[in-house]
Amino acid sequence: MPTISTADLAAISPEIIVLCSAMAVLIMGLFVKKEWRFLLGYLSVAGLAAAADRTWAMRSVVHGAFSGMFILDGYATYFKMVFYVAAAIALLISISYVRMENIEKGEYYGLILFATAGMMVMASGSDLMTVYLGIELMALSIYVLAGFLRKSLRSNEAALKYFLLGAFSSGILLYGIALIYGITGTTNLHDIAAFIQTGTYSKPALILSMILMLAGFGFKVAAVPFHMWTPDVYEGAPTSVTAFMSVGPKAAAFAAFLRVFITALPQIQADWTIIIAALAILSMLIGNVVAISQTNIKRMLAYSSIAHAGYAMVGFVAGGAEGISSVMTYLLIYVFMNLGAFGMVVALSRGGMTGERIEDFAGLSKKNKMAALLMLIFMFSLAGIPPTAGFIGKFNIFMAALNSGFLWLALIMVVMSAVSAFFYLRVVLVMYMKEPEDDRKLTPNLSMYTAMAVAAYAVLYIGMNPSGVIDFAMKSVSGLM
Repeated sequence: MPTISTADLAAISPEIIVLCSAMAVLIMGLFVKKEWRFLLGYLSVAGLAAAADRTWAMRSVVHGAFSGMFILDGYATYFKMVFYVAAAIALLISISYVRMENIEKGEYYGLILFATAGMMVMASGSDLMTVYLGIELMALSIYVLAGFLRKSLRSNEAALKYFLLGAFSSGILLYGIALIYGITGTTNLHDIAAFIQTGTYSKPALILSMILMLAGFGFKVAAVPFHMWTPDVYEGAPTSVTAFMSVGPKAAAFAAFLRVFITALPQIQADWTIIIAALAILSMLIGNVVAISQTNIKRMLAYSSIAHAGYAMVGFVAGGAEGISSVMTYLLIYVFMNLGAFGMVVALSRGGMTGERIEDFAGLSKKNKMAALLMLIFMFSLAGIPPTAGFIGKFNIFMAALNSGFLWLALIMVVMSAVSAFFYLRVVLVMYMKEPEDDRKLTPNLSMYTAMAVAAYAVLYIGMNPSGVIDFAMKSVSGLM
C-alpha cells in the first residue's frame, strides 16, 4: 500500500491551506450573523494570503510528489500566484455585491476557494489524471457559482448551459486521456513523452487523442469553436462570479494546456501547432468582430475574453521559452485588467441587469471622475494601448511570434488588436462624451475600492516597469522546457 510522505504533504501544503480555509468559511457561515458575514470574505482572502506565503517560500523547490503525479516547480509556483491574485481580487469585489444581491453565504466564498484549489492542482499536475481531478474540482465549483442567483432565470440558465456543455467537454477530454493511455500504457506526462520517443505507436490514434484533449482544453479557455457557452454564461452568472471565471479558470486551463502539450507531446508539435494557430485566428476574429455589436458590457467582455484567448494562443504557437513566458506574462496582466473592468460593472450594479448596459456608463466622468479614470485605464489596457500593461502583454506575444517565424500570425494579431480598440474605446466615449442618464451613484465599499486601486496600480506599474514580471515568467518556464 503506497504511503504519503512528509515531503508529499509539504508539496501540497498550499492546497491544504486553501481547502481548510474553504471548509472554515463554510462552517462559520452557518453560525455567523448576517450583518457579520462580510468578514467571511476577508477570512477567505487571509487564507489565500497564507497559501501564497507558503507557495512563495517554496518557489525555489523542484519536487515530484505522489509517485510523480504532482509536481512543485517554478512553473506551478508562477500560476499559483496568479490564481491567488485573481481569487483575492474577485473576493474583494464580491463582498458588497453578494450583500446587495442577498446571496451573502459562506458557500459562496467556500466555492471560490474550492475552485482555486482545483486550479492549483491543474497547474501542478504532472499526470493526466491529476490534471483531470483539478479540472473537475474547479468546474463543479464554478457550475454552482454560475447559478448562485437561484431566483434569477438568467442565472439558472447560465448554470445549466455551463454544466451541460462543460460535462460534454470533460467527457471529450477524458476520452482523449483514455485513448492516449491505451496507446502508451501510462498517464504520466514524462512517461508519455518517453514512449512516443520510441516511435512504437500508431500516429493516427495519437493525433486523434491530441485533438480530443485539445477540444477539452479549448472549451475551458473559451477558444473558437468551443466558445458557444461563453456569452450566455458570462451574462447570466452573478457579475462577481463572471469576473472570477473570466480570469481564474482561463489561466488554469492554459497552465494545464501548456504543460500537457509541451511535456507529453513534443514529438508531434508540428501537428498541434497548426491546429492551435487556426484556433487562435478564429478566436481573435470572431471574438473581436462580434464584440463590436454588443450593447451589454458583460457580453462584450465575454467576446473580448474569447479574443484574448486567441492572443494567448499566438504565444503558444510561437513556442520556446520566449513564447511560453509571453503567454504566462499575458495571463497575469489579463487578470488585473479584466477583473478591474468587471469590478467597475459591479460598482454600478443595483440588482437585476442595472449597470450591465454600456449606456449605463454614460456621463460617469461627470458623476465620479475617479471611477471613470479607473475604467479608462482598464479599457486602454484591454485594447493594448501604452503605457498600460496590456500593451506589454501583446507586444511580448507579438515579438515571440515574430522571432519564431510566424510573421503572418503576428500581423493578424496586430490587425485584430486594432479592431478591438473600437469597442473598448466606445465605453470611454460613453463615459466622457455623453450626459448621465440618471443620478445613480457607485456602490460605496472599501473592499471594492481597494481591489480596483490594486488592479489599476498593477496595470500601470507593469506597463511602465515590466521587467520584473517578464523575468519572473522567464525563470518560471525554464523547468517546463
